Amino acid sequence: MNIYKSLNEITKYIDTHLEEDIRYEDLAKFLGVNVYTMQKLFTMIAGISLSEYIRKRRLSNAGFDLYEGNLKIIDIAIKYNYESATSFSRAFEKFHGIKPSFVKKETKLKNFPRIIFKEDIQITTELNYEIITLDEMNLYGIGIQTNNKKIGYDAPLFFRKTEDKYKSKYGEVKYGMVTYDKERKESKKYYCLYDKKINEFEHIEIPASKWLKFRINSQIAEDIQEISHKFYREFLLSCKYNLKELPELEYYHDNVTDFLVAIY
Repeated sequence: MNIYKSLNEITKYIDTHLEEDIRYEDLAKFLGVNVYTMQKLFTMIAGISLSEYIRKRRLSNAGFDLYEGNLKIIDIAIKYNYESATSFSRAFEKFHGIKPSFVKKETKLKNFPRIIFKEDIQITTELNYEIITLDEMNLYGIGIQTNNKKIGYDAPLFFRKTEDKYKSKYGEVKYGMVTYDKERKESKKYYCLYDKKINEFEHIEIPASKWLKFRINSQIAEDIQEISHKFYREFLLSCKYNLKELPELEYYHDNVTDFLVAIY
């Protein structure tokens, strides 16, 4: 399967169904994965979440409709699946920088084009992994808010501060954990976790699951980030595993790090 060809089928399908209810289950079929994995793949490769992409394509076309046609604002709102003229007008103004009622022939509008992926990209990097099963884990720790742009800086800094503050009291941090927002488009929090009960910390329960395990012969932040990057930018593009809606884990032990991603 050429994943870039499949992604082009997705954006083509979206463009021909912008005026309809687009079911993510139908889009996931192009990739042969579940909805959750499809959303993650799209976001990582396109650099924009699926819902945001669809929203911008609809608003881009809505601007053209207003500029060229005689449709009422409420008609265009309904056409592009907005619940009311008010919600459409708010979204339209945020995207185009002008209220839809002010659109005239001389108005400058914004166009967000269909994304077309290059289909001849070759990936040859090898990445060794294991599939393991872990029982339910009860972890305790603290976390910080972060995002995709900041996590490369935030995570190692927070890890060092946590160890400096609590190592003499609780020992070494055993796990790092990254949680995401609902569409997995943006890192939400990074946690430092211990595998023993600590009353002053947040309790995190990780259900029993299968995991992809990537062994990193280092506990250096840059080495961990490199494997994470390769997983999402290379490995996930060609593997057949469906991701599970669980956080990513980094297990620190014996001078190595196990990068763990839950799967079905």
